[in-house]
Amino acid sequence: DSRALEPPWRLIATLHAPHMQGCISSVAQPQGTCSKKKLYIGALFPMSGGWPGGQACLPAAQMALDLVNKRTDILPDYELELIYYDSMCDPGEATKLLYDLLYTEPIKILLMPGCSSVSTLVAEAARMWNLIVLSYGSSSPALSNRQRFPTFFRTHPSATLHNPTRVQLFQKWKWTKIATIQQTTEVFTSTLDDLEQRVKEAGIEISVRQSFLTDPAVAVKNLKRQDARIIVGLFYETEARKVFCEVYKEKLYGKKYVWFLIGWYADNWFKIKDPSINCTVEQMTEAVEGHVTTEIVMLNPETVRGASNLTSQEFLAQLMSKLGGKNPEETGGFQEAPLAYDAVWALALALNKTVGPLKAKGRRLEDFNYNNKDITAEIYRALNTSSFEGVSGHVVFDAQGSRMAWTLIEQLQGGSYKKIGYFDMTKGNLSWYGNDRWIGSGPPADQTVVIQKFRYLSQKLFVSVSVFAGLGILMGIVCLTFNIYNSNVRYIQNSQPYLNNMTAVGCMMALAAVFPLGIDGLHVRNSQFPVVCQFRLWLLGLGFSLAYGSMFTKIWWVHTVFTKKDEKKDKRKHLEPWKLYATVGALLVIDILSLMIWQIVDPLHITVEKFTKEAPKGDVDQLIEPLLQHCSSEKMNTWLGVVYGYKGLLLLLGIFLAYETKSVSTEKINDHRAVGMAIYNVSVLCMITAPVTMILSSKQDASFAFASLAIIFSVYITLVVLFVPKMRRLITRGEWQSDQQETMKTGSSTNNNDEEKSRQLERENKELQKIIQEKEERVSELRNQLSERQALRSRKRPTSSNQNHSSPSLPAPQNDPKSLLPPPGYPLPASDNHSLPPTFSNSSTLYQPDGKINRNNCHPGRLQLLYK
Repeated sequence: DSRALEPPWRLIATLHAPHMQGCISSVAQPQGTCSKKKLYIGALFPMSGGWPGGQACLPAAQMALDLVNKRTDILPDYELELIYYDSMCDPGEATKLLYDLLYTEPIKILLMPGCSSVSTLVAEAARMWNLIVLSYGSSSPALSNRQRFPTFFRTHPSATLHNPTRVQLFQKWKWTKIATIQQTTEVFTSTLDDLEQRVKEAGIEISVRQSFLTDPAVAVKNLKRQDARIIVGLFYETEARKVFCEVYKEKLYGKKYVWFLIGWYADNWFKIKDPSINCTVEQMTEAVEGHVTTEIVMLNPETVRGASNLTSQEFLAQLMSKLGGKNPEETGGFQEAPLAYDAVWALALALNKTVGPLKAKGRRLEDFNYNNKDITAEIYRALNTSSFEGVSGHVVFDAQGSRMAWTLIEQLQGGSYKKIGYFDMTKGNLSWYGNDRWIGSGPPADQTVVIQKFRYLSQKLFVSVSVFAGLGILMGIVCLTFNIYNSNVRYIQNSQPYLNNMTAVGCMMALAAVFPLGIDGLHVRNSQFPVVCQFRLWLLGLGFSLAYGSMFTKIWWVHTVFTKKDEKKDKRKHLEPWKLYATVGALLVIDILSLMIWQIVDPLHITVEKFTKEAPKGDVDQLIEPLLQHCSSEKMNTWLGVVYGYKGLLLLLGIFLAYETKSVSTEKINDHRAVGMAIYNVSVLCMITAPVTMILSSKQDASFAFASLAIIFSVYITLVVLFVPKMRRLITRGEWQSDQQETMKTGSSTNNNDEEKSRQLERENKELQKIIQEKEERVSELRNQLSERQALRSRKRPTSSNQNHSSPSLPAPQNDPKSLLPPPGYPLPASDNHSLPPTFSNSSTLYQPDGKINRNNCHPGRLQLLYK
């Protein structure tokens, strides 16, 4: 048996219902009563639960069935009968009911579920029984999946149809930042995923995304904490009451907030008493005021008669009559009732369309069973091509089986909903009534309005410092002019005037850097700001190199030449000027190369520092975000570390050299003590200013004041210490003439040469003392030799006396007067005992009788010769 390979449920279905039967002709029955055969529709209407839509949708479906069965032009040989159960919008309950529908007779030709969760279960299982599923109340975007739900159709548009309308409203009200809160069910999750994709394409950001299962308290608090303003809520009606009770507690409503909700709640959903919340009706009404709903147009706004020959208003009148006077706002599914009505008409028209094709194939609708795919295919084809005017509008299905429809936009104003517009997704057309109303002056901002405000330097401070800098530059010009004009004066020449000129020029460049330091975005455009940054860097860098480098060079060479030992100093005491200039040039080249490498590898550009937002005074939904422009580069700290390290070593070395040479006196660089004093001041100010300005970089006024005043004080001190004493000397002594002019005036050379003569005499005195020391050492040596000879002669005398006893007496030798005469050319001494100069106090004897010079024979003329 071929059926043994089929699934067991198909065998059961086949055995239970081999054929669909209407009335069977019988002799006992009257003529014409058995002309129609019944086709059964299995339906699940949620009469309770999260969405009790069956309360109004079931009567609407029954109304449609009655009209269809009365029509002779639609299914004239058939009668439609509805077999329905209450699914309570619960997938578990729906599973049991689906089993009952499938495994109890009669065979159902089509299934009509309601809720999205129930429709998902039914539509996924229906293909196993070759059943078409037509839903009237399912909005889950997940159902728009032909691979998963191949036989599913719905007259209720997908929930994603709300999203294009929402995006359109966001753009209309110029919102670029939204927040979302959803109940964790598949329908809302898939809707939110679609919304996220659409807003991303529109350039809108979802800044906060919260979800909850049963208790929304934490999610609402997170929205409040993260400053959510435009909030899209996706949840069922019962959870909506819980959400807005928490919204009231957190004060997440009012003129600063806008809520977007689903429009298929009952009109008085927030007034219904709910034991699960502890908020009053008044509190709920206050919290929901002004929210916007997007709702699929479920009732045709135009007065047209469709397939049912009823207008939308006539349908509503009949539905109200069938409900028995119930309040529509308290009747679940009242808004979706037209969709259920049109679902029955879509089914009837599709079945009617299949009669002819099936008859051509030798088939009939009553031949349908759960194994027959041909009849299912014909019904699917007929539904897929449906197009008619219903009470809910034009009914047509897209490729995914979802209804295409308009979107109604409403706003809660004064406790009741007001229509404020329509949106046609197919044409992208927004019809706006212009009656939207807001608690504030207009639509609120999508976030706290942050006003960016740049911080600029105080202009009073800038002008004040600029005046001092200008005066300093003027002072530098005066000093430079003075130095150049008097460059031929010997006193100025001995101070190395060219180095002093470099110092003056460097000081003026450093002062000129004060002006770009104070220029910010208030004075120049952003495109010009990098040029200002370059001026700051180069003027300050080169100015420091020239000013400090020239002073450092002086002190360096003074230490090198004049603090060595005597034997080395004699060899190097001639200071050559070109060496001084070469040293300054080397320091300048190092700075130029380092700055060029910096600007080529990592050029300076504008960076903007953002500060903590500040709230202005008054009840204004605004925050002020202070901004500050800086000159910076990608590796600014690295470059500053290299520059500060190099300059810091020069400053420390300059302090050391100035201390070492404080007692040196030299005419080659006669102002080195003043240079040392200037180096002390510049070094201390620079070492304090550099770290402090880095710390104060976020405070533009303090940073500029500290840096600029440090530059000004350094320059003023340097110029005063180096140039004012020279001016004073030349003015008080009248030393304004050059060397050529000095020869024309008497007496001026004496004043200029006093210092030089004094030093010359000191050197000559030291040389003479050295010569005298050498002569005294020679005299001491001669005296030792004389002592030795006298001792030798004293030993010979006793021997001679012994010989005289035995030999005849000889006459005693007498001194030859000639032997006592002075050498030729020397005058006779006036006295044997004359005093010697104090320098010859240690030279007691110059000549002795045996050809040696005696002390008594030393004439003053000889002393003069010895002195020379």
